[in-house]
Amino acid sequence: MDALTRRRFLISSGVLGGGALAAGAGVLGFFDLLRTAEKTASGDAQPGRPALVLVTLYGGNDGLNTVVPYLDPAYHSARPELAYAPEDVLHLDGALGLNPVLRGMKRLWDAKRLAIMLGVGYPQPDRSHFKSMDIWQTASPGSPAPTGWVGRWLDATKASTETAVSFEPVLPPVLVGKTHFGACVSYRGLILPPGVTPDNVSALGRTEPGEPEMQARAAATYADLITMNRLVRESAGGPDAPSSAPGGGVPATGTGGDNALATQLALVARCVETGVPTRVYSVSLGGFDTHAGERVWQEALLRQLDEALTGFVDRMARTEAGRRVTVLVYSEFGRRVRANASDGTDHGTAGPVFVLGHGVTGGCYGEQPSLTDLDDGDLKATMDFRDIFGTVLASVLQGDPDRYLGGYRAQLLPIVTAD
Repeated sequence: MDALTRRRFLISSGVLGGGALAAGAGVLGFFDLLRTAEKTASGDAQPGRPALVLVTLYGGNDGLNTVVPYLDPAYHSARPELAYAPEDVLHLDGALGLNPVLRGMKRLWDAKRLAIMLGVGYPQPDRSHFKSMDIWQTASPGSPAPTGWVGRWLDATKASTETAVSFEPVLPPVLVGKTHFGACVSYRGLILPPGVTPDNVSALGRTEPGEPEMQARAAATYADLITMNRLVRESAGGPDAPSSAPGGGVPATGTGGDNALATQLALVARCVETGVPTRVYSVSLGGFDTHAGERVWQEALLRQLDEALTGFVDRMARTEAGRRVTVLVYSEFGRRVRANASDGTDHGTAGPVFVLGHGVTGGCYGEQPSLTDLDDGDLKATMDFRDIFGTVLASVLQGDPDRYLGGYRAQLLPIVTAD
């Protein structure tokens, strides 16, 4: 089959996937990414550099029902139907506990591999999903910024495209600089229309003796599609993969994110183990806009988060490269202290941020916000999120925080062991 016929078949059949996107849409394909490991092997890139995985929880996760102030009477008074009883939470200390579904994270806490930053937010908080997420990803609370905080680091280091990678449907602003950008890599595998089977695509991936280079590369793209499809299936349902949430998972909402965190992290793990020179990965989980029926909804999401994160951290602990990986988990804001009339919570302000990994010094950092000294019903932030970003910039990416945080002088936290 000639190259033109292959292209016509692709367009007319509607086949989509990571390899197809790489062939013509200007998006880095997963197997193109894996091939960048050759740079490390040849000495063109430095081996064994620390890596950062950013996990975005889209929708505004309810921090008070994630890290629970279980002994505070104000907590139980403000949300009597939503509050967890002291005996139900996973106790961290005499005042705070984890949501009861976060059993894997409690195990990491006990092993000193989970750090919890309390009361994280920014000055003059905004309750809009999109404005607040933009503030977090640009690290610019005071004024709009055209670049992300990682993007500014990419600009300064003149980084190659594979240095920062998003396994999300679109490239998030955090990875966008003025002159240098991260890559968006599809994880969805094959999406086949009726009447088209994987065998059809596999046949297109077979090379023929003596065919031209471009034709052979087109064939390789189809072969990548098939392999990518197998990897996605394995990461979603293999023996080492986390299970999905009860009822087939919780769908993402219009606030962003997706519901395939375990798959995304499995692909990150593959890249780390292969030796890809990527320094920053971005993945996400959506659906945290819990205005109604929060207990069931949030527990299902937190269960997905727990299983995906702990499975990933455990896998990373098995290799030297994996032990250099740090995971940072955040959401654009927390929820209101008081429950609403629909057994849910509305948009709030401050919330917890998690940092996980082999090089993490576990424990609680910062101060839990008061539930009685509120700002118009909202928590008052006790830690600026730029202190956390500054910490990982310095300890994981070896960057000067003052240079990438818009002049903000970060208070560095002793949560990650410097390389």
